[in-house]
Amino acid sequence: MGFEVDDQGFYGDFGGAYIPEMLYSNIRELENRYLEIIRSDEFQTEFRQLLKDYAGRPTPLFRAERLSAHFGTRIFLKREDLNHTGAHKINNTIGQILLARRLGKQRIIAETGAGQHGVATATVCALFGMHCIVYMGELDVERQAPNVKKMKMLGAEVVTVHSGNKTLKDATNEAIRDWINHPVDTHYIIGSVVGPHPYPDMVTRFQSVISEEIRIQLQEKTGRNYPDYLVACVGGGSNAAGAYYHYLEDKRVRLISAEAAGLGVESGMTAATSLLGTSGIIHGSRTLLMQDDDGQIEEPYSISAGLDYPGVGPLHAWLAKSGRATVFAATDEEALQAALLCSRKEGIIPALETAHALAVLEKITPGPDDVVVVNLSGRGDKDMETYINKLGI
Repeated sequence: MGFEVDDQGFYGDFGGAYIPEMLYSNIRELENRYLEIIRSDEFQTEFRQLLKDYAGRPTPLFRAERLSAHFGTRIFLKREDLNHTGAHKINNTIGQILLARRLGKQRIIAETGAGQHGVATATVCALFGMHCIVYMGELDVERQAPNVKKMKMLGAEVVTVHSGNKTLKDATNEAIRDWINHPVDTHYIIGSVVGPHPYPDMVTRFQSVISEEIRIQLQEKTGRNYPDYLVACVGGGSNAAGAYYHYLEDKRVRLISAEAAGLGVESGMTAATSLLGTSGIIHGSRTLLMQDDDGQIEEPYSISAGLDYPGVGPLHAWLAKSGRATVFAATDEEALQAALLCSRKEGIIPALETAHALAVLEKITPGPDDVVVVNLSGRGDKDMETYINKLGI
């Protein structure tokens, strides 16, 4: 059973490109040219140089001694929080801005939930002097205010979206509408492994630098290049796709996906898409989707703005359905307590998204000699107000 995307943009039962006619030429241009461009020596040289000198890669793989003692196993944290802008998102935005320039685009749009992708997009647009518009739901604008200020400082126009439940789904809807109205000069930098083909594959490739580095770093630290467990949070799923990529076919590695249970998987206030979702189409691809019997999207809920999405990337839908990945859901409270544990055991304050990955360490049973890698996808600066309010600090 393969986990690479096929020629039609599908991972097993999921993927494809379900797009309005106005975007047909844009998607076909990307599909026809993205691999040729990103595989070229010129592109790879510039991409790798920026990852090294601008983003700060490679990010460390840190042996978390006190967390390891707490859980009775060997835990390593892949420190994506130490990237420039504070998360893994910069890997993808560097790749896509270089691609957009080679496609002759002058205007960049993006959607964001937690704000990290918005900040990363605004950052690379400032670096290359390109016009940047970021769509963000009203609720996320309020709960991720520090990132909104950063985007504006970087020169981006932040458009507040008031429709729906005013979160990531709704921001994505508005970004797609913008692209339909500006198909010639605009490139849409999608922030996760979602959307029509080739976006899920393209974003996965840009994020695969994470698993590429994990292999090298584990070899140096443990004498082998693979973990027994590889844990990552999944909303759309770009950090997880990047962490999993070089291990997709390696059955020695147990892939563990952490979704947001919100107030509980069965509470009606949740974003546990892989556990509750059924096959449907959202934002240009077929995937697992939280929807009612009539196919209407059910609004998700999570304390974490980056996991508050009713779908999941098609690769992750296939990993879940095929059984290659094991999916756990962590509640708001479990994530908050996991964030506090990591902060006080290791001196690392994680993003709320990452806290869900840390929370599922309570739900797996690694042995004392097993190697567990957690992708620490982002830092918690943006979530401090939530932590202070919810934890009573």
